[in-house]
Amino acid sequence: MITTAAARRAYDGPALFSFGFRPFFFFGAIWSAVVVPLWLFSYFHGGSAALTREWHIHEMIFGFLGAVIAGFLTTAVPNWTGRMPVVGAPLGGLVALWVLGRIAMLFQEVLGPVAAVIDSLFLLAFAAVVWREVLAGRNWRNLPVCGLITLFALANVAFHLPIGAAVDVGVRLALGAATILIGLIGGRIVPSFTRNWMKARSLTPEPAVFGNVDRVALGLTAVGAGLWVVAPQTPVTGLALMLAGAAQLVRLARWRGWRTVSEPLVLILHVGYAWLGAALLLLGGASLDPGLVPRSAGIHALTAGAVGVMTLAVMTRATRGHTGRPLGADTATTAIYLAINLAALLRVAGPFSGAGQALLLSASGLVWSLAFGGFAVAYGRMLLLPRPRAA
Repeated sequence: MITTAAARRAYDGPALFSFGFRPFFFFGAIWSAVVVPLWLFSYFHGGSAALTREWHIHEMIFGFLGAVIAGFLTTAVPNWTGRMPVVGAPLGGLVALWVLGRIAMLFQEVLGPVAAVIDSLFLLAFAAVVWREVLAGRNWRNLPVCGLITLFALANVAFHLPIGAAVDVGVRLALGAATILIGLIGGRIVPSFTRNWMKARSLTPEPAVFGNVDRVALGLTAVGAGLWVVAPQTPVTGLALMLAGAAQLVRLARWRGWRTVSEPLVLILHVGYAWLGAALLLLGGASLDPGLVPRSAGIHALTAGAVGVMTLAVMTRATRGHTGRPLGADTATTAIYLAINLAALLRVAGPFSGAGQALLLSASGLVWSLAFGGFAVAYGRMLLLPRPRAA
């Protein structure tokens, strides 16, 4: 049987469709950089009726994050399973479904229920692809990933249902699935990349291996996220989330991220994972005492912080690695990292700032767009053009 590497070498079509990360990272970054200023303009100046708060939430979660997840998994799953990668026309078909979803959501006022159907197709098709590859490859270890992607796709369906609480439930279900995905996959790649970097420099001791601390942290995160989806404002949920956040930060400390301060490409993975722990603590605090901790602070620590930072960390690392570039952060990459963390800090600080919230919201949106627009500019050639030939 032809190997994954051989199948990719045999592909002779456009470079853009030679790896899943190429189109999804590129277009996802552009869309992320565009959605935020469009919504902010509409929010402050009464723009198009289509650019509502719900549209903004949907496009950042199911549009932008959905694209990044698809880019990562269509690249990673073939390596996990040893099966044929999704390249060429099949990959182009998935990208087309994603683009059609974005167009449908822009014109949902005109399309009505048809927009929901069109938008739902991409994530459902993507989930089916992941299930097919993992099952055919008998890659049982990653069945939880399949389940989480399915929950993410169903959350998008729930978002569109004409029921009063459907939007909120869909959002929490999607963010709950994303939270567990970061804990699960981030818990693999952060210590793995850190260990490789430290080995190359003969640094010891290396990150702790997977053990009971990791199992407890993942278990508490799954319980806390599940409770948050079904009962976000109860003390039990708040306690579970606080315990999960503390456990994730203990887990992170065992990976010795402070040793990587000289290499931003590795350090950013630890910073992104730290945002996950902080988000769980803030979400827990909001469930226990929303007067003390605004709910939106926890939401944006998760979305702007954990999701925003971890996506850019993975996007830059994967792009450099799979296109044959040095695994080190250049000036542009470091600037992108600083921008996304500043955007997250400003967005989380907003609900605590009283009259200054509008200013912080605008500043956060601007810096967020600079971060993802900066990625599209700095990494565009890597994503759009073939891998350089070895000298």
